[in-house]
Amino acid sequence: MIIETDRLFLREMNMDDFDALNKVLGDSEIMQHYPYSFDEERVRSWIERNMNRYRDNGFGLWAVCLKETGEMIGDCGLTLQNIEGEMLPEIGYHIRRDQQHKGYAKEAALAVRNWAFENTDYPALYSYCKYTNVGSYKTAESIGMHFEKEYPDEANEITHVSVIRRDEL
Repeated sequence: MIIETDRLFLREMNMDDFDALNKVLGDSEIMQHYPYSFDEERVRSWIERNMNRYRDNGFGLWAVCLKETGEMIGDCGLTLQNIEGEMLPEIGYHIRRDQQHKGYAKEAALAVRNWAFENTDYPALYSYCKYTNVGSYKTAESIGMHFEKEYPDEANEITHVSVIRRDEL
């Protein structure tokens, strides 16, 4: 286990999480703002990429699990992402549709924000998404992030960037 909150625990994901993660990433409604859809190969690649991130960076997107049942309901974590040509630490999150609107994304993202500021030297953390993904940037705002900028982007048309700086806590 990496992080524990009141209702959740976050842990490294592995290939045993394929079915649970496929219910999230394979859901076209959840991923409607993503630049491409996920098939089984992309979901497996997503898990592999995060397993490599754990090894290479000491972090990645972690499995978000309900404490009560141990069930994986999504992912949330820290990754290094290309944001307007710069590799920056980004908090990302995806929660299964039937578990949305219960505060789980906020709870997990807040825990990741705190973990990142306690365990890394990054002066700021970012969250980015397609400008139409209001739910995603509202979640970022709920953990103290604020609008930084929007810029034209081939994948998202326009990318919306939120940020929180260490000295803003």
